[in-house]
Amino acid sequence: MQELSLSSKLKYIFSIPVIISALGYFVDIYDLLLFGIVRIPSLKVLGLNPDADGTFILNCQMVGLLIGGVFWGIFGDKKGRLSVLFGSILVYSLANIACGFLSYFPKEHLMYQYAGLRFVAGIGLAGELGAGITLVSESLPKSLRAIGTSVVAGFGLMGAVVAQLTVELAGGWNISYIIGGIMGILLLLLRISVSESGIYKNIVHKNVSKGNFLSFFTNKDRLIRYLKCIAVGLPTWYCIGILAVLANQFAPEFGIKEITPGKAIMWAYVGISVGDLLSGFISHALKSRKMAIFYMLVFTLIGVSIMLFGNTNTETKYYLFCVWLGFGTGYWAMFVTLAAEQFGTNIRNTATTTVPNMVRGLVPVMIFAFDSLKGHFPVVESAAIVGVVVFGLAFYSSLTISETHDRDLEFTE
Repeated sequence: MQELSLSSKLKYIFSIPVIISALGYFVDIYDLLLFGIVRIPSLKVLGLNPDADGTFILNCQMVGLLIGGVFWGIFGDKKGRLSVLFGSILVYSLANIACGFLSYFPKEHLMYQYAGLRFVAGIGLAGELGAGITLVSESLPKSLRAIGTSVVAGFGLMGAVVAQLTVELAGGWNISYIIGGIMGILLLLLRISVSESGIYKNIVHKNVSKGNFLSFFTNKDRLIRYLKCIAVGLPTWYCIGILAVLANQFAPEFGIKEITPGKAIMWAYVGISVGDLLSGFISHALKSRKMAIFYMLVFTLIGVSIMLFGNTNTETKYYLFCVWLGFGTGYWAMFVTLAAEQFGTNIRNTATTTVPNMVRGLVPVMIFAFDSLKGHFPVVESAAIVGVVVFGLAFYSSLTISETHDRDLEFTE
């Protein structure tokens, strides 16, 4: 195959599907992490408990992501990638706008109303990344897939940084929710110019089962591939869901006066954005998805170990470690791309959408384990035990999963 010229490569990398997917993921991450950033101030204003009620609401959002991942994954394989990109953003944009008006809701059962809205937002947010990565993976030449999806994630993940800055500059957590919803509605209008994946169009009229979620569990080889894809991504949300979102719980253990979860999340995503941009180029240079992920996992594990058992005695040091862990877990785009490349076109969107949301959906399990362990061990040791399990599964899966670099995606299961 003839090598593409530089101008052709740039044309593909900055094509409409890549740009629109990147903008979509930007809004997705903004809205996804906004509750983690405004958890404490919003719950205090609403007269709720930031820890107990906050954990319940966060878990509801993550369960929504889990359910939404299955729904949008199947929908995208049956009705097309674009149907997900339009439907999901409408759902989470309206839910976020509603969150901005929670102060005006009836005070009775307010916690459940907040949780319900975050659940609905989670369902909507579940479709964005998988459909975007699937569309980009199927639209770009195989030699540029890793770079293209890294651009999507690298730019998109900056949404977390903008979310934190918006909260600081807008003057209120409720305004930040409304801004996120409006950005989603505006993006919806931009998506009119996006075309459906050519690879997907080729199977639309074929007599093949599309979007069969149960098919992941009816074939041993397919099930193992699916579970390994999920396991590879677990450290990303261990670092965000426990070490960043619950950062305030580590402050007393380290002798730090205060650690702000919103800032911890922001600095983690600064690192993730850079890591995600570089991970595609690392994979491209190594000609390997799995080895790029493996090396970044090693880097992350070293950071977690020093953060928990080193001399993290100032707020600044904690945030610096968040950047470190963010950079290391910046293989998020690579992990989702790996999932897209593992499966055929007829269940690719189902895999690519459900896998990252299975990871997100397992955050409540990790938090439950963390909280349960705190009854027997100090906070730091409890986090470390959860980390050992999470990283152990990720290392095993990254080393044993099949390599997909340079794989042709025009096949079905």
